[in-house]
Amino acid sequence: MPEPEGEPEGAPPPAPHPRPPHRRGAPLDAPAVRRWCALALDALGRAREDIDAINVYPVADGDTGTNLYLTVESAAQAVEAVFAAHETGATVPALPDAVRAMAHGALIGARGNSGTILAQLLRGMAQVLTAPREEAHAAYADGPLLAEALRRAADSAYGAVAHPVEGTVLTVATAAADGAHSAVRAGAADCAAVARAAHTAALAALGETPRHLAVLARAGVVDAGGRGFVTVLHTLVEALTGEPPARPAPRPAGVLPTAPCASQPSAPSAPSAPSAEGAGEGDPGGPAYEVIYLLDADDAAVARLRRRLDALGDSLVVVGGDGLWNVHVHVDDAGAAVEAGIEAGRPHRVRITHFGAAPAPRPDTAQPPRERAPRAVVAVVPGEGLAELYAQSGATAVHARAGEPPASGELAEAIRRAHAHEVVLLPNDPELRHTAAAAAEQARGDGIRVALIPTRSAVQGIAALAVHESGRRFDEDVVAMTSAAGTTRHGEIAVAERQSWTTAGVCQAGDVLGLVDGDVAVIGTDLADTARTVLDRMLSAGGEMVTLVLDDEVPERLAGLLERHVRTRHLAVDTVVYRGGRQGSPMLIGVE
Repeated sequence: MPEPEGEPEGAPPPAPHPRPPHRRGAPLDAPAVRRWCALALDALGRAREDIDAINVYPVADGDTGTNLYLTVESAAQAVEAVFAAHETGATVPALPDAVRAMAHGALIGARGNSGTILAQLLRGMAQVLTAPREEAHAAYADGPLLAEALRRAADSAYGAVAHPVEGTVLTVATAAADGAHSAVRAGAADCAAVARAAHTAALAALGETPRHLAVLARAGVVDAGGRGFVTVLHTLVEALTGEPPARPAPRPAGVLPTAPCASQPSAPSAPSAPSAEGAGEGDPGGPAYEVIYLLDADDAAVARLRRRLDALGDSLVVVGGDGLWNVHVHVDDAGAAVEAGIEAGRPHRVRITHFGAAPAPRPDTAQPPRERAPRAVVAVVPGEGLAELYAQSGATAVHARAGEPPASGELAEAIRRAHAHEVVLLPNDPELRHTAAAAAEQARGDGIRVALIPTRSAVQGIAALAVHESGRRFDEDVVAMTSAAGTTRHGEIAVAERQSWTTAGVCQAGDVLGLVDGDVAVIGTDLADTARTVLDRMLSAGGEMVTLVLDDEVPERLAGLLERHVRTRHLAVDTVVYRGGRQGSPMLIGVE
């Protein structure tokens, strides 16, 4: 296999989402959805800090822009996955497939209050755009259908929020839907005209949000979530026309200006801190924790959950459907909020954030800032056992659950948390190559020197860590780690979830699959037999060390059986076994 190469220092990462060429006045079809996601991600990335700076409601924690960016990043990745599945064919995905993926990606990746509401806005649009229609019109949406989708989006977002408040993104979304329908009534038939009207109306409503919420007026800002949604609509217009909307005309003197859209270069100044009184849910007496989790549950259980969480706290938003939900609430008792989810169904991907967990020290008690380490390693790992192993080796581990890859913002934050001048980043998954490159670029913007080694498996990361020496020059260390990873073949034993075509033939649900360097090489029925066959194939070209990483559910006797097999069939080859925890597949294999 081709050996991974260390990323040249300072080289720009490849674009995480390719952008097809624009077509002026294009309909809303699958390629337009793809362009929309890519443009929205780029625009929110540029506007993220400005939006964070005006985040004073419902909690002044300065993360609305970041949460919106991470939510859209998950949506864009889901859409890209749909297009990647069609790359070998002559057709592009259908519009329903693209918008369904966009909505699902946003749902599973939604962050914070604003991201959760945006996920429901996209889901509402998807409900209209995926509804059965005549085959001749199923490939695209026209203007009236887009207007209907925007109306459903606004209505469903209001329904998802336990206690809707005017002057927020809900108000802006409703104005967008009103503007779209007004355009249709005036005779607009194409999506571009309807999108422009929606954006114009949303921008006007955004400027009025301080009239609804006193906390915004006192801080001299518009609603941060609404600002983010206007940015999303701004990029929808650009995706459909190839041109960003024109800037709004100057507002009359004495009227608080709207925050600029992504196309406008000016940025709002940071808000003054709101006073304790009237700060809404952002005041010091508000709930201490933000709790977010995905939930597998039926509609009846979710209805009961809403009532229970509403009694526990505030800022309750529950979005989703069809058995999968994203739950967001601010509470004082985080444990009770999670327990309520357990009673309703199966909560997973639980995130608990303590508001103000690290308040700024007073000047007279401030400690000198912690000095940065010379060098650190950040790695993505699939199981808790591996996370502990990597941590023992001195790496900062980012735990990636099965089907829930980390976003670039999470990796960038892990790089910052490592608190080092130089960082080596190990994604340990080929699907994370572009995400890791984007994270590295974000961290470089903070003055951190980052080298990305495109490891494709956690066993390659283990090999790279084994030769890591922080005492030598950075470039020499990166070269040595890259070489160790590149000379490590990686395999995996997995269980097929459904019937599908593979490079080794057709597999059935429940078959045991043996993968070598990412391709299915063996289809079997027995875990031990398949693992032995994969080991023999990987060692046929030679090797000195076998690394086995076993899921917690794999019995200990299998590890002993495979060790004996290597010892008797392949002389002078050592074997080391680790427990990876719940890592998504029974076994990872590395051969150095």
